[in-house]
Amino acid sequence: MEEKKLYPLRFLPLEDKYVWGCEDFKVADLGYRDTVVADGWLAANALSEVMDTYMDRVVGDHVFGAYGRLFPVQLKHIKCESKMPLRVHPDDEIAEQRYDSLGREKVWYIAKAAPDARLCLGWSRAIDASELIEGIKSGAVEGLVNMVPVKAGDCFRIKPGTVHGAAGSMEIIEVSESSALDFCVFPWGQQLGEEEFDPAFSVVDALDFIDYGPYKAPEAPAAGEKGMKFLADLPQFTVRKMDLRDPLHITGGDHNSYAIYHCLYGKAVVKVELLEYKLEAGDTLLVPAEMDDFILAPLAQTTSVLEVMTEYKPEMDAYINPDAEATAPGEEDDE
Repeated sequence: MEEKKLYPLRFLPLEDKYVWGCEDFKVADLGYRDTVVADGWLAANALSEVMDTYMDRVVGDHVFGAYGRLFPVQLKHIKCESKMPLRVHPDDEIAEQRYDSLGREKVWYIAKAAPDARLCLGWSRAIDASELIEGIKSGAVEGLVNMVPVKAGDCFRIKPGTVHGAAGSMEIIEVSESSALDFCVFPWGQQLGEEEFDPAFSVVDALDFIDYGPYKAPEAPAAGEKGMKFLADLPQFTVRKMDLRDPLHITGGDHNSYAIYHCLYGKAVVKVELLEYKLEAGDTLLVPAEMDDFILAPLAQTTSVLEVMTEYKPEMDAYINPDAEATAPGEEDDE
């Protein structure tokens, strides 16, 4: 019997509401947060179930060799209305050694922002662990944080060890490794949501990997082709903004990877043979690696999408055990 060919997957978003705003998981394979296919013959299957069954057909040979049955990235739509708690994440090496997990390389793309919107990124000057702890106790930590005004279209790579958060009204598209490792540094006196942070991940556990130097923006990746711009080019994933003017013929022979398309504004369509999968503003599609020949075309005069994939690079390692089962944050502590 001929195998059914995979198709572009649209997921039902998972929304978590907090005091400061909310976040929608658009694509996630975290165990405790696992997006479910919305339509087609795979409808009602979680992304983890799709990965367990179709493996390299979803992500490609090289990606599967590095990450096994774990889908390697997550994509979230974050809406911030006040002050998001300060947080920090470890790199892959520390995450693997201590938590048997991926780290949390992270990219924030600003989709919308009020005039007074700001990101908290690192420190305004060099500090040390003692000053941080004292600032948390007294509330003076706000005076230590580096505040960066933002506008729609800005993009920031948030390196492991960088304390970060948001203040004011804005919408953020977050692309990060498939990991729950965010450590709360300072909640601004707000009550934390039940699913916002694992209580086992405290600021005390993060003291040895926080970057205490003054914030320095990471070097931007090289510019892409006309109408396309690399926002991040990392071993874990790439993020590219594509201003679609004409149809693009995309083949997977060069990158052997899945591709996620998130429509920022306008309308687009993914065409596979005689089938069409439409994207409107805010929609997200996961195109499996098995679909290595398709058309991405605009349906509106002004259309822009984010493209996320994990391109093969020699630095990619087998970060996790391919046969390990996904667990909720802190679940391993209960065993």
